[in-house]
Amino acid sequence: MRKAIDGLAAIVRENFHMNPMENNLFLFCGKRRDRLKALYWEGDGFILLYKRLEDGRFQWPMEADDVKDITPQEFRWLMEGLSIHQPRAVRKLNPNRKNLQ
Repeated sequence: MRKAIDGLAAIVRENFHMNPMENNLFLFCGKRRDRLKALYWEGDGFILLYKRLEDGRFQWPMEADDVKDITPQEFRWLMEGLSIHQPRAVRKLNPNRKNLQ
């Protein structure tokens, strides 16, 4: 969690082969999982957010080296200390999927 904006942007570019200046929020979590950094490009510069939990840990996904798309709801769960894999959450229906009879 020592990296600043340039270091995090370099991770996005070099490790994940993505453009850090796209309209995405990139999240990074420390080993202790009590700190989180977020990197966001706002069109004219980066925003760097930092959150440290005073008590508890983030329920960070175990695939720590992978890029994972999450929904706004999963982001809220993560920020609230919950797992993004909620077994009882009602999933949105895919309108392109055919209805089963």
